[in-house]
Amino acid sequence: MSSLPKLEFNKLQKRLRRHTGQAIEDYKMIEEGDRVMVCLSGGKDSYTMLDILMNLQKSAPVKFELIAVNMDQKQPGYPEHVLPDYLDALGIEYYIVNKDTYSIVKQKIPEGKTTCGLCSRLRRGTLYAFAEEIGATKIALGHHKDDIVQTLFLNMFYGSRLSGMPPKLLSDDKRNIVIRPLAYCRETDIEAFAAHKEFPIIPCNLCGSQENLQRQNIRKMLMDWERVDGSRIEKIFSSMQNIAPSQMADSNLFDFASLTIDRTGERKEYEFDSTQTIDAGGLPSSSQPAERSNFIELTELR
Repeated sequence: MSSLPKLEFNKLQKRLRRHTGQAIEDYKMIEEGDRVMVCLSGGKDSYTMLDILMNLQKSAPVKFELIAVNMDQKQPGYPEHVLPDYLDALGIEYYIVNKDTYSIVKQKIPEGKTTCGLCSRLRRGTLYAFAEEIGATKIALGHHKDDIVQTLFLNMFYGSRLSGMPPKLLSDDKRNIVIRPLAYCRETDIEAFAAHKEFPIIPCNLCGSQENLQRQNIRKMLMDWERVDGSRIEKIFSSMQNIAPSQMADSNLFDFASLTIDRTGERKEYEFDSTQTIDAGGLPSSSQPAERSNFIELTELR
């Protein structure tokens, strides 16, 4: 049971709703008539996303539908009744997609190796196909700002590429659009919100809980940074929204080869131009007397 005072919880809830609404508006995530498939895993992030979206739905300027979808991957010990019971109580349209990806992952991935890569690919393909079946126009995932920043560094350190986890994504086959309404929300806020709401959390023993997952190393690094400077993740995320291709090194994004100088017109004076002095050496001998005589002549005229 959360001990969060009512006033503090109200502030927290308003902050999450405001950030979610802003992200939806900034990236045009949800539009009039959209049928949004909310992917519910049973974790704090997806529960929070569903709760916030249901509240925003009541006051949003556009009409849209919400459909909760969970994928039961048949891992041992998975409490199959938890999500149906919770969703029945909410009175929301929902589906449980049953697919034994657990056995596939265990068969293909050697013991001790992380299963996240294959697991996510199997889950993504299944959910993309099901979204088409139910006529969903958007697929909502519960990734938040911390996830997005972690993915940036994960791809930098282990994939040698500068890419993150976009707030809005068109699938490779262009048949689905994925949205991340919690893109502006911080994990600490989501944790506090989920604890106060007492969501029936279902632990996952397939992916994020694995101790040797590289994402856990990135998470620890960022937490250490946050202890030194509490605004570090916010600043990194802001930098992802303010990219200058000409200041990077990717020739596919910026045409460095075609850069040319243009000295037409009068040059604008640079800062502190008048304070500089110039020492020269190694000038061509033919040019030295003329330049020096001109200088002397100008000096004498003054």
